[in-house]
Amino acid sequence: MTVRKRARIIYNPTSGRETFRSDLVDILSIYEKAGYETSAFATTPAPNSAKNEATRAAKDGFDLIVAAGGDGTLNEVVNGIAGLEHRPTLAIIPAGTTNDYARALRIPRDDPIAAAKLILKKNKKFKIDIGRAGDNYFMNIAAGGTMTEVTYEVPSQMKSLFGYAAYFAKGAELIPRIKPIEMLIKYDGQEYRGNATMFMIALTNSVGGFEQIVPDASLDDGKFTMIIIKKSNVIDMLSLMAKALQGKHLDDPRIIYAKATDIEVIPLNKEDRLMVNLDGEYGGDAPMHFHNLKQHLEVIANLDEIPEDAITTSADFKRVEKDFMDGIDDIKDQENK
Repeated sequence: MTVRKRARIIYNPTSGRETFRSDLVDILSIYEKAGYETSAFATTPAPNSAKNEATRAAKDGFDLIVAAGGDGTLNEVVNGIAGLEHRPTLAIIPAGTTNDYARALRIPRDDPIAAAKLILKKNKKFKIDIGRAGDNYFMNIAAGGTMTEVTYEVPSQMKSLFGYAAYFAKGAELIPRIKPIEMLIKYDGQEYRGNATMFMIALTNSVGGFEQIVPDASLDDGKFTMIIIKKSNVIDMLSLMAKALQGKHLDDPRIIYAKATDIEVIPLNKEDRLMVNLDGEYGGDAPMHFHNLKQHLEVIANLDEIPEDAITTSADFKRVEKDFMDGIDDIKDQENK
């Protein structure tokens, strides 16, 4: 008797605009057509719902886990399987607000059916790096510093309704509150000791929807791309943000830009709390060690073609970006008066 492969879809019923369930029957049929006996699990508000189900499915021998939701759901699923000896292949169906990792893998982000159909392609699997941060794992980015507080302070309902605009609006509001923290950052035999307003440890080139901030990130080379933003006043920070949106920040003397496999971040003053953000969610406080696990997970990706929607900035996004840049100019004018 032939033993069929098994797939488990783990989906967040509240992600994004909450439309995934209407496509679920068609999505189940797609994975069945690809040769998987497929079932689905809806996450609950209980802590670690997606993580716990991913662990259970992996230990039960499932061959494929499909993470359907936003970056938070994906992060939970990755944390549920990354520490196990048997790690099922991972597929992603974007259903959140920014879907950074889906953008990096060129997975259609506005069409769950098209995302699911990637399983039917012949050239679809490859192994990707993930990061370990203390006892947690991340797929896209780890960050700390004042500017990362935006992801904690934007209400989930606001994210669903306004998407990128919510992050832009809150980011502009936080700029005057930037407070540098004295840090020691060690990376592959080198170190930076001094004030920093933000550090960023990236595995992909998609950060908050922007692909110019970390333009040369590789998904499978065993190296993080690290950015340290040194002590900056409001005007400096605004200038750096504007340059980063255009990909012109890499050689700026106010920034350290480096590749590393191991990174350790240590706040030097006990009174400074340095929260660490992992894939958009709170991941603990520094001091923290980050290690790149080279080609640790096998994923389904769009290797044959790059969908237009994955690389073309939408008209709405361009409008929000323009409004944000106009806001930067207004703040600069006020500071210079």
